[in-house]
Amino acid sequence: MNHRLLAAVAALALIAPAAAEDAPPAPPSPGEIVAAAPAADWIAIAPSDLLVMELAPDSAGKPRRVVIQLMPAPFSQGWIGNIRKLAAAHWWDGTSINRVQDNYVVQWGDATEKKPLPAGLAKVSEREYVTATKGTGGSVPSDGKTPPMFWSGYSPGWVWVDHPDAYAKKHSFFLGWPFGSNDGRSGWAIHCYGMVGVGRNLSPDTGSGAELYTVIGHAPRHLDRNIALVGRVVEGIEHLSSLPRGTGALGFYEEEAERVPIASIRLATDLPQADRPRFEYLSTESESFARYADARANRRDPFFIKPAGGADICNIPVPVRAAVK
Repeated sequence: MNHRLLAAVAALALIAPAAAEDAPPAPPSPGEIVAAAPAADWIAIAPSDLLVMELAPDSAGKPRRVVIQLMPAPFSQGWIGNIRKLAAAHWWDGTSINRVQDNYVVQWGDATEKKPLPAGLAKVSEREYVTATKGTGGSVPSDGKTPPMFWSGYSPGWVWVDHPDAYAKKHSFFLGWPFGSNDGRSGWAIHCYGMVGVGRNLSPDTGSGAELYTVIGHAPRHLDRNIALVGRVVEGIEHLSSLPRGTGALGFYEEEAERVPIASIRLATDLPQADRPRFEYLSTESESFARYADARANRRDPFFIKPAGGADICNIPVPVRAAVK
């Protein structure tokens, strides 16, 4: 009996490695899908759409650069036109970061509210918080290849997400940006982490673009359609999210010494060629993005036990990477 048992154990020892070798590979993680995306799936961001903010060096003397990608037409173009004029006028030079509210926003501009604005800034209507489009609302694909949480519509550029959203009847990606819609024919930008918006006073004021903020906490979707979004931070968010929280109302700094000086804010096209940042984003119309978004909604990589079966649109951040110079 002992000889037979030993022979059986030896046989199993020989079989087990083969069985392991035959096991299917683990499904790729979202990061692995992005890393494997072909070069053709990445779209360069024009330098004219990059806003570069240089903060005063930190306490160790290290530079702090924040790069913001401005939103494409047709969304928020009145405010973005103002931002371009403010940057060209070097208006933000010598202003500061004035507000850091935990799990909410970092805000910057002129703390004194007395610095004259450049001439010719547009006054933008509240109607511009929602932008009319030429879409038809999307149609279910028939090719059998697109993951089921997506369908295409609004050609070109739109990819709609087939999953419930608490703040919009539909939500989508347009040219690499998250948007919401109720009718499929008009839409608005969504307040996800790192998005940049325009500070304002009470309605009917809509802000000029001189006062800006970025989201550093859980997506404040209740602000959608109530305030203008104009871009997103693509590099350097850590220089903002790690700042000490303000102790005043709404997180405003109470003392001038607490404010973080802004050395300059420029469009990348106004910087020397060698100093211009270069970035690219994963096309939201690509098969790679569809696979990535499906993986974000249904985590099948080994760490996860139960796939969620869906994802909040802000939990599908559009991948952005530095481009090779």
